[in-house]
Amino acid sequence: MHATTKGHIIQLDGIRFIAVALVLIDHFYSAVNIIPYGKLGVTIFFVLSGFLISRILLKSKETYEPQPEGFKKYIRKFLIRRTIRIFPIYYLLLIVLFILNVPPVREKFAWLALYGTNIYIAVYQTWLGSSDHLWSLAVEEQVYLFFPFLIFFVSRKNLIPWLAVMGAASVLLRFYFYFSGKDWSVSYVTMPACLDSFALGGLMAWLQLYKKEVFLKLFDKTWPVVLALIGWILMQYWNKSYDNIHNVVDVVIDRLVSSIFSFFLIGRAVTGYGGAMKYFLENPISVYLGRISYGIYLYHNFIYNHYHSGPNHPTVRLLHKIYRNIPSLEGSLTFEACLFSLLTIAVASLSWHFFEKPINSLKDRYA
Repeated sequence: MHATTKGHIIQLDGIRFIAVALVLIDHFYSAVNIIPYGKLGVTIFFVLSGFLISRILLKSKETYEPQPEGFKKYIRKFLIRRTIRIFPIYYLLLIVLFILNVPPVREKFAWLALYGTNIYIAVYQTWLGSSDHLWSLAVEEQVYLFFPFLIFFVSRKNLIPWLAVMGAASVLLRFYFYFSGKDWSVSYVTMPACLDSFALGGLMAWLQLYKKEVFLKLFDKTWPVVLALIGWILMQYWNKSYDNIHNVVDVVIDRLVSSIFSFFLIGRAVTGYGGAMKYFLENPISVYLGRISYGIYLYHNFIYNHYHSGPNHPTVRLLHKIYRNIPSLEGSLTFEACLFSLLTIAVASLSWHFFEKPINSLKDRYA
């Protein structure tokens, strides 16, 4: 495992880059894309989040459980560190969007500010324009409301059965939503229907901390990752065999298969890929883009959204200006995707260096 002195696993930054790149490819090629790269990218983030949060909480529990008022210290540390990392950039963005009156932020500000985007989408079965993607951040925040309690108050031995029940219940809930005729978005965005991803991440953390030999047997080879990827590809062919795009495979099975692939992809990165994959995940560009992936994800839909960026949107106006000067580029989806990606990375970089990184340094006080 290639990690820093603070325990930061280097290759996981590369995994974050893969996840956010899949989202960008999906969203910036929306006009022609038929493969759900974005859904896979979000699932990778969910499994990775489940792993990292469970790992942090399990280690913190070991420290604070024996102490007087241990739970109070444990939960305080978790909440402060999560708040420092997640909230500042999120609420800064909402304030800027509110001031600029970017729809539908003013109209739905309470839902967005309270991390209820996914609840709004599920209840009203409608999306929120350029703010659509914030549903996944809402899911993560809702998981953080109960996960610390689960890990602290459930014994080490009983945690795995709890995670297994949680994951199985999540899949069954998606089956229920599908066969009861709910819109596909309900299964996609509701937090309980996403928990198989977080449960697998929690299982990975538990194995790494308490069953190291089992962890190494599972993740010290790359062939399970390849096999799981083949399974994901075969699932896409199965999905395409249905006339209805939001069929049982898409609505119920996809997240489970994607989570299993993510489980092996991430687990192998924890033990450390070799060869070309090691170079890809550890090269400075991948590591940097992975490090700023939260900002990339947060900002990208406002830089450009295929369905909601109208002719007066600054990026669209810039694009038309380029086309007037270089007509041969007009209609090139690759050029457009590269431009949108570069603009997103530029904004995320400014955000990281001048806002996020200085604030994140405060977390060291609660290490």
